[in-house]
Amino acid sequence: MNRKMIFRTVGEITLLESALLLIPMIVSLIYGESCWLSFLISSAIALVIGLPLTIAFSKVNSAIYAKEGFITVSFAWILLSLIGALPFTISGEIPNYINALFETVSGFTTTGATILNDIEIMSKGLLFWRSFTHWIGGMGVLVLIMAIIPSNSGHAIHIMRAEMPGPSVGKIVPKIRETAKILYLIYIGMTVLEVVMLLCGGMNLFESLVHTFGTAGTGGFGVKADSIAGYSPYIQWVIGVFMVMFGINFNIFFMILIGKIGSAFKSTELLCYIGIIIASTAAIVINIWGTYDTFGETLRTSFFQVGSIITTTGYTTADFNTWPVLSKVILFVLMFVGACAGSTGGGLKVSRIILLTKIVKNDITRALHPRSVNTVKFEGRTVEKETVNYVTAYFILYIFIYVIMVILLCIFDGWADITSVLSGVSACYNNIGPGLGAFGPASNYEALSWMSKIVLIFAMLLGRLEIYPFIVMLRPSTWSSVRES
Repeated sequence: MNRKMIFRTVGEITLLESALLLIPMIVSLIYGESCWLSFLISSAIALVIGLPLTIAFSKVNSAIYAKEGFITVSFAWILLSLIGALPFTISGEIPNYINALFETVSGFTTTGATILNDIEIMSKGLLFWRSFTHWIGGMGVLVLIMAIIPSNSGHAIHIMRAEMPGPSVGKIVPKIRETAKILYLIYIGMTVLEVVMLLCGGMNLFESLVHTFGTAGTGGFGVKADSIAGYSPYIQWVIGVFMVMFGINFNIFFMILIGKIGSAFKSTELLCYIGIIIASTAAIVINIWGTYDTFGETLRTSFFQVGSIITTTGYTTADFNTWPVLSKVILFVLMFVGACAGSTGGGLKVSRIILLTKIVKNDITRALHPRSVNTVKFEGRTVEKETVNYVTAYFILYIFIYVIMVILLCIFDGWADITSVLSGVSACYNNIGPGLGAFGPASNYEALSWMSKIVLIFAMLLGRLEIYPFIVMLRPSTWSSVRES
């Protein structure tokens, strides 16, 4: 295992975070807030950690394989979160470090779960940093590193596969660095477009940036206690549409940009994703009919909540905790479905749901016709047996870990009812944010014990990195045979 390369990459990530912390510091200075110093101190700490690692391991073998990719991603995200929580604690606005870490991990993993009772009293600098972590974590910070720092390694794809959500990640173009650049250029372009459209709707620049960061990263942090409910219908439609857009595989946008529009819109995953949104929205519109004054308001509210949950963004325009049971069940199911692979969204991913359905269908056919030869096909191509096994194993592991976390939350916080526990774990594990019951849109996670918060911190990280990086890191066999380079 190339430990030196792991340390160097983690050092580069820490240096990047040191630089990024200066952006909210500037925001604090613009607004004349004293919390600018907390960002400067945190940036200095990141610099002190990252610089020695980068210099000490600057001349090493740059080979990165699957094992190194998983471990690098795990270490980088943990360190990123530990340092990112410092401004909240140093400033005194979230004095409890576990709470600050919960908020930061929720930001970087684009979950949007919060322990804050009143976000409107937070300083502008910290509100900016809180949402900016969504944007940083949305596409993946290591993907950003690959886009801006030259790499001689022909195996950098292993880092992208470890960090990018979905059952498989490939190159858009032959060179992985160019792929990373293209992904980030699309990401930045869509970010700028949303900011402009929100400004056109009368939202000020600060709030436009904060809410765009939350939408782009499908995270959901905002600046108001009622999330997006207090904004105009135009603003709600803009954010709602962009949430859905950021839940689409970014390869689709690339295909559209190079003129392959027909091929892009033939994507099975995209069609299923849009179909699920339309069907869910229609079902909820019918179920909550009469709750709102007009059909337009009912449609907008239903679409927004469906788009927010399936993309795992977590913004809300209504307290769906008060909706009929059917609507709540639909939203609960959408928590698990998630967005498309290769997007900034969380959850199981639509592609995995499709593959699991096809695998089950294939097994039933084989049981009825033992001599038949059946293959699983997806997007017009035969799915390799290795991918089929991976998707099946991932689903089993996903459910197993979910059950363990539910049990732990019941042990550590026995006061919570079963609806709250199930939805709270689902909301954090699938990187959504708001759940049902005690953790609904009008509530938060502050009342949980520190042990439960740590469980949910791991749930958010496991959900964002899709389990395997942490499993690989924690396996003793990973460290038993060391190949220094």
